[in-house]
Amino acid sequence: MVIEKILNNNVVITNNERKQELVLMGRGLAFQKKVGDAIDVAKIEKTFVLEDNAVSDKLAKLLMDTSELYLNISSKILDYAKSQLPYKLDDYLYVALTDHLSFAISRQKQGISLKNPLLWEIRKFYKLEYQTALKTLDIIEDEAGVRLTEDEAASIALHLVNSQLSGENMAAAVQVTEMVNNILNIVKYYFRMELDESSINYERFLTHLRFFAMRFIRKERVVDTNDNFLYEQVKGKYAVAFECSQKIKTYLNKSYQWQISNDEEIYLTLHIHRVTQRHEMHRAEE
Repeated sequence: MVIEKILNNNVVITNNERKQELVLMGRGLAFQKKVGDAIDVAKIEKTFVLEDNAVSDKLAKLLMDTSELYLNISSKILDYAKSQLPYKLDDYLYVALTDHLSFAISRQKQGISLKNPLLWEIRKFYKLEYQTALKTLDIIEDEAGVRLTEDEAASIALHLVNSQLSGENMAAAVQVTEMVNNILNIVKYYFRMELDESSINYERFLTHLRFFAMRFIRKERVVDTNDNFLYEQVKGKYAVAFECSQKIKTYLNKSYQWQISNDEEIYLTLHIHRVTQRHEMHRAEE
């Protein structure tokens, strides 16, 4: 094997016999080496395959400022995630997770712990990804000596979920985008308003809609809690937002033959209320 690219002194890229790019890691693997030089096999400590050749360029740029420790942790996380999840994960996760972990671990060492506002939704709607991410906290602690919080597990789970919408799943990404845009347009038309795309509530709503659409793509269904009391409470307290959610329900039924659950109507209503709350307050004052 010969060096095709040097990412840093400890990480290089080569090709196997199937012309797939391999990322090789090992202390001093590229020290005083250049492209085309033979690789000292005895120094190889970690090997993983990249099916997307473009990812190596992104890794090269990332590792200019980031320790390969985080790439190694990401690789171990992905090895574990691949053994737990029933779908393929995109190579870009090596980049996304490495970048995320470098900041998350650095923040934790400084005593800065950020809350994930989507923790509850991720934990409820993506149980397998969340449980997988919780286990990866042990990997991170073993490798970096830092124990990250459940909020960070939720962020890692989100990376696993988002991985399904890249690369070969472009058709799914297009369908998700179409569904999300149409739902947003229903809300805008119903309330006759432009949504504040810079607001946190809008970001939350957008993320919820992407999760919502991805459940349809993955043919997942939320098991209804049959909490009729909560359903009636939300329906009465947020009547206008609930009426809007019924428009969305009709659209999904007609366009996709998707019958959403009462629980999903509740979550839609709450998000619609939050994202349009200011507009409703102004309308009530008129």
